[in-house]
Amino acid sequence: MGRPGRAMSVAALASLPVLPLGWFVGLQAHPPWVAAAYLGYFLAVIAVPGTMFWRRLTGGSGWFAVDAVLGTTFGLACEVLLYPLGRWLDIPLIALVMPALALGIFLAVPGRPQSTKPTPWWSVAGVMVVAGVVAAWFVRVGSRVIPLDGPAALRPNSDSPFQLSLAAELTHHFPPQVPYVAGEPLTYHWMAYNHIASAHWITGIELDVLTQRVVPFAFLLLTTLAAAAVGMILTGRAVAAPIAAGLTVLAGDLGPWGWTVTNTLYHDSPLSMGQMISPTQAFSTVMMLPLIAVTAQLLRRPPGQTRRQVAGLFVVAGLLISVLSISKATALPVYGAGLAAAWIYLTIKARRLNLRALVLGVTVAATYAFNFFVVLRGASHGMEYKPAGTYRTMLDGMLRGIDPSVQPGHTVLLIVAAAVAAGWLMPAVGVLLIKRRLPRDPMVVMLLAGLVGAVAAASLLYHYSQAQVFFARTAFVYGVLLAAWGLASLERRQYLVVGPALAIGVGAIYMGRAQTKTLIRDCQDTGCLERIFSRPLIAALILTAAGVIIFGLSIRRRSRTGRTWAVIAVSALIGLTVSPTVVSLRQFAFPPQTAYDSIAPGGIEAARFIRRQSGPDDLIATNIHCHAPTGPRCHTGSFWIPGYAERRVLVEGWSYTAKANDVHSSTEASYGPFWDKEKLKVNDEAFTAPTREVLDRLRTQYGVRWLLADDRVNPAPEELEKLAELRFQSGTVRVYQLYPPRVGAGSTPIS
Repeated sequence: MGRPGRAMSVAALASLPVLPLGWFVGLQAHPPWVAAAYLGYFLAVIAVPGTMFWRRLTGGSGWFAVDAVLGTTFGLACEVLLYPLGRWLDIPLIALVMPALALGIFLAVPGRPQSTKPTPWWSVAGVMVVAGVVAAWFVRVGSRVIPLDGPAALRPNSDSPFQLSLAAELTHHFPPQVPYVAGEPLTYHWMAYNHIASAHWITGIELDVLTQRVVPFAFLLLTTLAAAAVGMILTGRAVAAPIAAGLTVLAGDLGPWGWTVTNTLYHDSPLSMGQMISPTQAFSTVMMLPLIAVTAQLLRRPPGQTRRQVAGLFVVAGLLISVLSISKATALPVYGAGLAAAWIYLTIKARRLNLRALVLGVTVAATYAFNFFVVLRGASHGMEYKPAGTYRTMLDGMLRGIDPSVQPGHTVLLIVAAAVAAGWLMPAVGVLLIKRRLPRDPMVVMLLAGLVGAVAAASLLYHYSQAQVFFARTAFVYGVLLAAWGLASLERRQYLVVGPALAIGVGAIYMGRAQTKTLIRDCQDTGCLERIFSRPLIAALILTAAGVIIFGLSIRRRSRTGRTWAVIAVSALIGLTVSPTVVSLRQFAFPPQTAYDSIAPGGIEAARFIRRQSGPDDLIATNIHCHAPTGPRCHTGSFWIPGYAERRVLVEGWSYTAKANDVHSSTEASYGPFWDKEKLKVNDEAFTAPTREVLDRLRTQYGVRWLLADDRVNPAPEELEKLAELRFQSGTVRVYQLYPPRVGAGSTPIS
């Protein structure tokens, strides 16, 4: 490497400390050993072995920085595939063999000589700046979304305890069951929890800290870095890295109305509520990015590709597809739609079947079938075909509090649908800047088809909890890559107009949002609704068009080519999507909390007492079934006991199960009855009318060893303390241990 290359490398390395510094700053609320332990484990067990696997199997990209990032994500995929085997064999530390496996492959498989291209210092530094923004956002917002201690920790919504309970289940059992309804198979995607469980075993960090702090932060950073790496692979230009990273963090949806940031419309960037409270969504995004990179290397057929390298690429793609299929139900269909379009395009272009795309397609079909029939067991979880149901639900959410006599017309629904769909599709305008490359590159077709297919799925399918919107969330990174690809295709002098054009879009959407003078609940007729929904959108579009025209005319005449006008227009349209991210820095700093303690005071301490005093197969019975301890209706979304106790519960809540979800409304799913009335009857009698026979049946027939009672639900009867041993009491919670059944009582005693 010559001196210029060496100088660039030194300058690039000088910016790398931003990553570890940002890591420790982002986790400053926790003891330093937490950040250090996870970072050390991540580097030694995942990043270094993963990079070695990646470079040996794929042959590398030519940029070491790109291979290091994508290799790290591949190492994560290898870990989550390996962990279930270790858990099944009772070797939960099995991921520690990955460094040895990597060394073995490194020695056994000879490397392919290749030239290493230096990554410009400004490209690395730009990505590090974006990583610093992610760390700052996490300190300001992300770390406050889900409180871990203090009174606020007792008031989460149902999602975060649900995620924690699944992490606890995978920590101690495989195959997994529903931890809060023991005996029910877990028909849900659990790959992300394999990583959390493995990290817990190796580092000793508490599961709640990992699930709700450390791992989400790691996934945010990985998504940013991997988007930058894939941007470089797609474009072959280093300038794509900071552009892709920046758009990943700053871009979002259209959000033309002020009330949509925290109400109903879904801001889809990694800096959003969805990424923080859904490890499965965040993890699937991390897995999707290296798969896109491998797909590009396979479908493009770069010169000099050997058969061994092609075989290695197929191995990597197969592993990533397998992981993705059990990571998120919406992920693989989006990839499959894009792949199918690319296959058709390549087949028509070459006038013969494209075997590489066909092999990938068969792999997708096989793994998706395995996921649907084996993991999900054919459960639909309430997903149905209902065109425009997504937008009707969004509109209904925005109209809460309005006079029931004011009915929105079809025009209002059309405006909402157009704004949301346009926001999801907006990044695709980047294709206009790479149009001249379209006849030679199937990846443009793949990304565009995946994005359009995801928006179509979100528009045509419906789930009572809006789960279909995750199709659009999954495709967010497709749009980012298209926009980054377009902007990275510009000539150097054209970047002088990109910044001002982006600012035009940002300013236009802010000024458009300011047009909402009337509150929705003040509207007294349909015409009022049509005005307050249409004015902000129309104003933003008019301001954008005017800004583009004025700016285009103001630059020097010799710069006003047709392509320059396209650059200005595309940049301004992309700028329209930045607004929600900026606003979220203020809105999401105040996390949503319930008005009551959904976790019983003293409950976390009681659950952890059971964890210390019991084995992983011990079973708990509880009188807690509802998210709210009292009230006229029981929302059955209570899941916190198995999360903190790391032990299964006979019956706690039963929402978010396949049987509860197989309905057509959120009311039925959240407030419906439990399907095994006899089991629930025996369970509840232990806390309302306990007898020796009831407790013996709980222990012998169902295997219950512990009782956790919340006095807020009903005061514990005096008889219970005579029939079971009171082991712990804190707040409103009491913990009892069941005595062994009496010999000769008609049951076989269980020790």
